[in-house]
Amino acid sequence: MLEELAALEKNKTWELVPSPMGKKIVSCKWVYTVKQNPDGKIERYKARLVAKGYSQTYGIDYDETFALVAKMSTVRTLISCATNFDWPLYQLDVKNAFLHGDLHEEVYMEIPPGFATAQTKGKVLRLKKSLYGLKQSPKAWFDRFKRAMCGMGYSQCIMAITPCFIVTLEIVLLFLQCMLMILLSLVMTLWK
Repeated sequence: MLEELAALEKNKTWELVPSPMGKKIVSCKWVYTVKQNPDGKIERYKARLVAKGYSQTYGIDYDETFALVAKMSTVRTLISCATNFDWPLYQLDVKNAFLHGDLHEEVYMEIPPGFATAQTKGKVLRLKKSLYGLKQSPKAWFDRFKRAMCGMGYSQCIMAITPCFIVTLEIVLLFLQCMLMILLSLVMTLWK
């Protein structure tokens, strides 16, 4: 728990503020998992702080929640093309992806269980970054990803209903928290 809390504080996920009058405070909980290695032996214990987003109200705590996600059929098609045309294929995983999204709404959360002190009495956390469990977390993560990709010279496929970004001969497809990068050779003439 301490490791997770330290990572959230390092990421500047929130700021401690006096509890605002008339604002809904989202509660939170700790979710514990046991990570195992391929042999089935315990590798480590993990704790994740999760906001209870089901208590959020549309129009007050969040507005939009839709985020583009690639369909599995699109992922399979791109992997098939990369294999058949001998294109290099890379898969990247973003650790704690949802924690990198910037929040634009005013969302207040209670102090995590087990960490309330005399200094936190009457105070709450004003979230600046998204957390797992918030309704707007997927959209906040995608918006951050989109800004980063466009900032590196990529452009989003306008006709696509999938999160696909292209720059010259490179395709980046966002699938949940993973990215598939396909470096295309000059075989692009196949699609002309």
